[in-house]
Amino acid sequence: MDQDLQHPGRRRFLASGGALTLSFALPLRAAPGALPGSLADEPWLDAWIRVGADNRVTVFTGKVELGQGIKTALLQVAAHELQIDPGRLILITADTERTPDEGYTAGSHSMQDSATAIRHAAAQVRALLHQKAAERLQVPAAALAQDNSVFRAPDGRRVSFSELVAGSEQHLRATDALPPRMPNARRHIGVTLPRVDIPGKLKGQLAYLQDIRLPAMMHGRVVRPPSPGARLLGVDKAAVARLPGVLEVVQDGRFLAVIADEEYRAVKAAKALAQAARWEVPATLPAGRDVAAQVRSLPSSPQQVLARGVPGTAGRSLRASYTRPYQLHASIGPSCAIALLEGGRYTVWTHSQGVYPLRAALAELLGAPEEALRCIHAEGSGCYGHNGADDVAADAVLLARAFPDLPVRVQWMREDEHAWEPFGPAMVADVQASLDAAGRIVDWHYEVWSQAHATRPGKAGNLLAATLLARPFAPPAPKPIPQPEGGGDRNAIPYYVLPNARVTHHFQPAGPFRTSALRSLGAYCNVFAIESFMDELARAANTDPVAFRLRHLADPRAIEVVKLAAAKFGWDAYKKTPRRGRGFAFARYKNSAAYCAVALEVEVALETGFVRIVRGDAAVDCGEVVNPDGVRNQIEGGIVQSASWTLLEGVRFDAGRVLSQDWAGYPILRFNGVPERLAVHLLDRPGQPFLGTGEAAQGPAAAALANAVADACGLRVRELPLDRARLRRLQA
Repeated sequence: MDQDLQHPGRRRFLASGGALTLSFALPLRAAPGALPGSLADEPWLDAWIRVGADNRVTVFTGKVELGQGIKTALLQVAAHELQIDPGRLILITADTERTPDEGYTAGSHSMQDSATAIRHAAAQVRALLHQKAAERLQVPAAALAQDNSVFRAPDGRRVSFSELVAGSEQHLRATDALPPRMPNARRHIGVTLPRVDIPGKLKGQLAYLQDIRLPAMMHGRVVRPPSPGARLLGVDKAAVARLPGVLEVVQDGRFLAVIADEEYRAVKAAKALAQAARWEVPATLPAGRDVAAQVRSLPSSPQQVLARGVPGTAGRSLRASYTRPYQLHASIGPSCAIALLEGGRYTVWTHSQGVYPLRAALAELLGAPEEALRCIHAEGSGCYGHNGADDVAADAVLLARAFPDLPVRVQWMREDEHAWEPFGPAMVADVQASLDAAGRIVDWHYEVWSQAHATRPGKAGNLLAATLLARPFAPPAPKPIPQPEGGGDRNAIPYYVLPNARVTHHFQPAGPFRTSALRSLGAYCNVFAIESFMDELARAANTDPVAFRLRHLADPRAIEVVKLAAAKFGWDAYKKTPRRGRGFAFARYKNSAAYCAVALEVEVALETGFVRIVRGDAAVDCGEVVNPDGVRNQIEGGIVQSASWTLLEGVRFDAGRVLSQDWAGYPILRFNGVPERLAVHLLDRPGQPFLGTGEAAQGPAAAALANAVADACGLRVRELPLDRARLRRLQA
C-alpha cells in the first residue's frame, strides 16, 4: 500500500518546490493539435514520468487497479520504453494530489488511454536523457549503453538519470512522437510478468482498502431505509447513544448512522438504531410483472443510431425478442471507505473508479471547495463498475464531518451492497431480419430499451447519502452515452456487413431502481441478442453458424479471430452427442476495441434444468499485447462472470423492497460451475495500438452459452437468466 496513506498532508507533485528538471530540447516533431491517449488532456511529461534525486523513476497514472492487472501492465509499458527493469520503477495510481485526472477507470480504456500516454511520455523522457548523456559524456549517442537508470560510455564513464536531471526542468510538454528504442533493447511487453498485486492478496497482507487500519480510527455504520421511497416516521436515538462504545448517533433527514470506538460495537449499535427507526414503506415496485413488459412500460426517448440503405427489403423474415433482468455487481467484499477531517481538510481513502469526479461530488455534498478534499485510491475487494464505492465514500465524509480529527471507517454490510448499489439495468431487445435466397441478410431492424448505464458521481445527487438528507440533493437527469461508445446501445450496431440496417435506442431516464455501469454496459445484452439471433438466422439459412458469420464479415482481423476460435475448439470436426451441444459468438467490443470470439460446449440435464459448461475456446485480438497472461486472465474472468450472469443472476423484489440481499437470494456461479477447460488464444499485433480487453468477453460468452444450450436440447432461451427453473418451465 502506498506510504502516502499515512501522510494526508502531502500536496500534488507539480506544486513541490525544488523540482528536478530537464531543460533541453528534444529534436522530434513539434506537438500537433491532438496528442495520443490521455496526453491530450495532460500533456506534461512530468505528470507521467519523474526522475528522483535517488535515481528512482516514478510513473503516474490516473487509472486504478481493480484486479484487472493494470498496475503490472503499466509498469511493463513504462519499463519497455525507459529500458529499466519494472521492479525498479515506482507506480502511483489515482490520487487527486499526485496523479493526472483521467476521469474513470471504465470502458476498457486504461490501456488505450493511460498506457498510450505513459508509453509516449516514457519514450520521450528516455530520448531526452539519452541525448543529454551523450552531450555530458561527449560521445555519439549511438555509442552509449544503458544499464537501467545509468548510461555508460565505451571507456567506462557513467552518468545516471538523476545526475542528468539535476538542476534542470522536467516540466516539458509532450509531443505525439514515439522515439525509437535503442538497438538490442530488452523487451518488457509481449512477455508475461508476474502480477505485482497478487502476492499480498494470496498471503493475506494489507492489499485492500478494507484491510487498512489507521491509528485511532473510529468505526461507522449506516442504517438504510427499507426501500428508496420509505418515509421515516420517527427514531429513538437516545437509547442507542447510551450503548457501550457509541461516540455519536448521526441523523440528517433519512440518513441514519452510528460511530463507535470498535467495529463490532458499531455493528451492534447500527442494529439497535435500525430497530429504533419506524418507517412507512410504500408499495411502488413493479412486483410480479414480466421483465419485458415492465421495461417496455417505462417512458423512453427513441433515437435512431444507425440508418443504412433502404428499409423493408424483401426476403424471408424472422423476428425475436431478448430480455435481461436487473443484475448486481455482487462484489465479494462489501464497499468501504475511510475519511478524516483535520484542519479544515478532508482526506478520503476510496476504491472509487474515479477519484477526481468523486472529489467534485463530495465537495458539493459538503459545501466545501474541491481543494479542501483529497481522494486517494486504494483497491477494493471485488470492486468494479459503479458499485457502492462512491456511496460509501459519501457516508464516510458525512461521519467525518460529524466526528472530526480522527479517521472514521465505514464498512457496508452484505445487505447494504446488494440492496443499495446501482443495478445493471434491465433491458429488452427486439430484432428482425430478412434473408435472401442465397442465405444473406438483406434487411436488419434492431431496437433496444434500457435505463441509464452512467450515473456515476460528478454531482452530489449521484451519491446515495445525498438523496437521503433533510435537504436532499436531487439526482441529475441521466443522459445516454453517445455513439460510437454508447451505453444501452453499446454494441447495438452489428459489426457485420449489412446493406440495409436500422438501429434504435429507446433511452429510459427513470425507472424503479437506480441503475448505472455494470461491466460492459449494454454490450452484454446487445451482443447476447445479436449473436443469438445470428444463430437463429444461420439455422433458417441452413448454414453452419461460423460460416454464416464469416459470410457477413469484412474486417480481416475479425475474420481471423473467428477462424482461430473455431479451429482451436475443433468446430468442423465436432460430433454431437446426447445432452451436449456447441455454441459460437463473436463481437468487437464497442466496435472499436478488442475482437473476441468464443466457442463453448455444454451439457444440459433437462430433468433438473442444470447446465454445465464442459469446455471453451476464445480467440482475442487486442492489438499489441503487453502481458499475455494478463489478457488471458481478463478473457477467462469475463467468460466466467458472464456465465454466472447468464445462468443464474437476476434481482428479485416485491412491491416494497429488494429481496436479493444475500447470496441465497442472489446466487452466483460457484467453483463447480467453472468450465473444465477454458483456453484463450491471442493474436498479438506488435506495433498496433492497444485495444481495451477487460469487457470484450461478456457478450460473446453469453450468446455462445445460449447457442450451445439450444444446440444441446433444442430450447431457444431468449430471456435471461437461463436458470434451472426457466429451463424446466420451457421443457414442460
